[in-house]
Amino acid sequence: MMRQHTRVIGWLMAVLAMAAFTALGFWQLQRMHAKQALLDAQGPAVAQSLPLAQALAAPGALHGVADHGRFLPGVVLLDNQTRQGRAGVKIYRPFRSDGGSVLLVDLGWRALPPDRTLPQVSTPPSPVAVRGLLAPPPAAGLALGPAFSSTGEPGRWLASRLPA
Repeated sequence: MMRQHTRVIGWLMAVLAMAAFTALGFWQLQRMHAKQALLDAQGPAVAQSLPLAQALAAPGALHGVADHGRFLPGVVLLDNQTRQGRAGVKIYRPFRSDGGSVLLVDLGWRALPPDRTLPQVSTPPSPVAVRGLLAPPPAAGLALGPAFSSTGEPGRWLASRLPA
């Protein structure tokens, strides 16, 4: 009698596991389609560039931007970014357009050496014309600890995530 109960419970657990993995598979497919739609929207967004103030006010997730302005003092280094298996940081600097709009501009990725010494970031020329894609910040992942911490240098912050 006990063996039959064990067999029923085993089959029930197997069916529940299959249902859970099927649901996870559909979730991954939904994520794939959402990311593909975002990639497909990049081309048309860059083709029709707007001034920064108009792009910030426009509905939608992606907009092409072409504007003129100045980079402000300060730099944000987004930690725990990897490229081809190497650890590094993404570099962001605040930018103010001539129209007064301000946002963080992604200036690229730099690899960190084994001792995790943060890279020195030179100040871009100002005034400057910028052209690019206005997109939401990278996903925060697990929000553990403070978003920003000081690096010991004025105007320079190390971020574990960028708040939306």
